[in-house]
Formats: sequence, structure tokens, C-alpha cells
Amino acid sequence: MKIAMIGQKGIPAIHGGIERHVEELAVRLASHGHDVRVYTRPHFTPPTQRKYRRVSLISLPSLKTKHFDAISHTFLATLHAMRQGADIIHYHGVGPSILSFLPKLFRSRAKVVSTFHCIDRKHQKWGFMARQILRHGEWASVTHPDRTIAVSKSIQKYARGVFDREITYIPNGVEPQPAAARHRSPTLRRYNLTPGKYIVSVSRLVAHKGIHHLIAAFRNISTDHRLVIVGDGFFTDEYVQYLHELAAEDPRIIFTGFQSGQDLRDLFAHAALYVLPSEAEGLPIALLEAASYGVGIIASDIPENREVIYAGRRPIGLTFATGDVEDLQRVMLDALRRPAAMREFALRAKRLVAEQYAWDDVTRATENLYRELLGSTQPANRSNAPAQAQHPAPTTA
Repeated sequence: MKIAMIGQKGIPAIHGGIERHVEELAVRLASHGHDVRVYTRPHFTPPTQRKYRRVSLISLPSLKTKHFDAISHTFLATLHAMRQGADIIHYHGVGPSILSFLPKLFRSRAKVVSTFHCIDRKHQKWGFMARQILRHGEWASVTHPDRTIAVSKSIQKYARGVFDREITYIPNGVEPQPAAARHRSPTLRRYNLTPGKYIVSVSRLVAHKGIHHLIAAFRNISTDHRLVIVGDGFFTDEYVQYLHELAAEDPRIIFTGFQSGQDLRDLFAHAALYVLPSEAEGLPIALLEAASYGVGIIASDIPENREVIYAGRRPIGLTFATGDVEDLQRVMLDALRRPAAMREFALRAKRLVAEQYAWDDVTRATENLYRELLGSTQPANRSNAPAQAQHPAPTTA
């Protein structure tokens, strides 16, 4: 199959859940022998980089502004993918999916897929008009494509309730991680951290991720643990400055900026707790990653977080009332005072994500969806893992 991925900023992922999702999916599809083409933006992936782990990278320009970056790039990428004769054109995100009608308008033979990653209009960075456009993008995402994927059951339920559409559930995934030896790695030495003596949060520094709530709650806790905030902003310089000002009087709080590779693995693996204070998510990859490292989890009680926390017979972490600083403070104190209980949560979490959220199973489910749309009767090889696509018969949704 010739598969075009459109909507992401690029790969390899520097930041962003969509970019990480596309990277993991594209690399695995390419390893299965498919011709996978990921469209990239020059400010994210160097235009000179044409290949990444068997995936073809196609760099096209965009209008690098907050409101026009994604849609301008999506327009050019769609035209290019149609000219190149793609079998599958796969849009990622509701904003790019606004243009998912174009292949049918131009009578392209390609089958069109959209992945509904998140209810983006809930993000605080968007103004009134942008929210209305993103709401239209939600409708477009579940209306124009031949098949729409939801990365969480919460989004699947949302599409059913708001748009009366049945869409396919295929979750985000995670790579299982080996147990980490408790030692002070170079990464920890760089930030003067001791294994098991810090709380970590990994996210883009944008307002809807709720990092300001985490800082406010941590400042009121008397503990020798440190708080490590991993990530950078994206068109959110004022918010990043606000976070630094909020944390300025507490030397226990550390901002590492963007981290990847072994540095990020070390920061995850040696943390006592991982906290996700988001006010809006799709299905948080960072939460799955924390679980895969066997770290104790605390998350806001939005439906998408609860979906993971309560995915098994018993919860795999603790939740707090979204946006409630006092409740977050109470839950963090409780977790720090009960390390044995948090270790039990962490062990359950590690097992659960390996069983239900493996990237290999996500890829097989997506590949089978493509094959169904193209009329192939030969499914991708399947493992015994339970993570499979849940979808209706093909419709215009």
C-alpha cells in the first residue's frame, strides 16, 4: 500500500502526541513493507531529511503562524498525495481533517482516513473563531472520510453523542519498557536528582495541560522531593514565562526543557511519581509511557485519563478533581506517604498498558482497517494481545 500521512508537523517527534503517534505508526507500517510517506513542515523536520527508518519524508512549506500553519500545509500535502497516487490518505487531527473532502472532490482513487486525536477546541490557546473552526473540523473528521478512528473510547462516545456517528476505536500505544536499575544516571546528575526522590510531569507547556495547577499544589507541600517539569511551549511564550515566575521562589522545581531518547527514559524511569494535571486530552501518550516504566501515576479526572486509570479490574493510579489545586495537593501528599501502595499501582499499570496499549497491536488494527477499505481479504498478522480495532461496517463516517 502507498500510504500518505498528513496533519502532523513531522517526524521524528520532537514534541506533540500526534507527531509521536504518526512516528510509531508510520515506522511499523513501513517495516511491514508498505510505502509510507509522511508530510513534514520545514520548521519541525529539516527539509534535507528525506528518510527516517524506511519512511519517506516529504517536506512542504506552510504559513508558520498559530492559525494557518496546519491548514496551509495540509492543503499542499493533500494535492501532492493525490498527484502521487496514494492508496490511503490518512489525516491526523480535526483541524487538518477540514480538508479531508478534497480527495473525493477531485475524484481521487485514494481511500480517506481521519484520526480524531483530541477535542482541540477545548484547548485554552484558541479564541472564539478558532474554536468554531475546530468544531467544524470535528464534524468534517467524522463525515468526509471513508473511515474515522478515535484514539479513545471517550472520543468515540463523543462522536456518537454529538454527531450521531459511529467511528472506529484504535487507541494510542506505548512501547513496553524493561525494569530500570536504580542508579544515578548522567541525566539525573545533570539536574542533581536522586532516583525515587522526585515527581515528574512531561508535556508541552500549554495552558490546557494544567502545569500551573501542579506548580501551585507542589509549592504548598512540605517534602524533600523535587518537581521536574519536562517539555517546551509551542506558540505559548507568555504561558511558559508565567510558569517560570510561578516556580521562581521554590528551588525544588526544575524545568528541563524538551527531552528525548535516553534522557527522557531516565527521567521517567527513576521518578517516584508522574503527575498529569491536564484539562483536555485525547488519550495521553505520556500517561501510557509513565505506566510502561512502572511509575506511580496521579492524573486529573477528565474522562480520557480515567479511561486509562480504570481500564482494568482495579485502578492503576490516583485521580484528582481537574483544576482543583487543593485536591491535587491532597492526593500528592497521600501518594508520597504511601510508597508501597503506589508501587502496587505501578506494577498493575505496567502490566495493563503492555496488554491493552501496545503499538504493534495499534499498527495491526490500523493496517487491517486500510485493507478493509481497499477490499483486501488478507489481514495483517495478529498477536494474541487483546488490543483490536472496534468499528462498525464501513460507512461515510
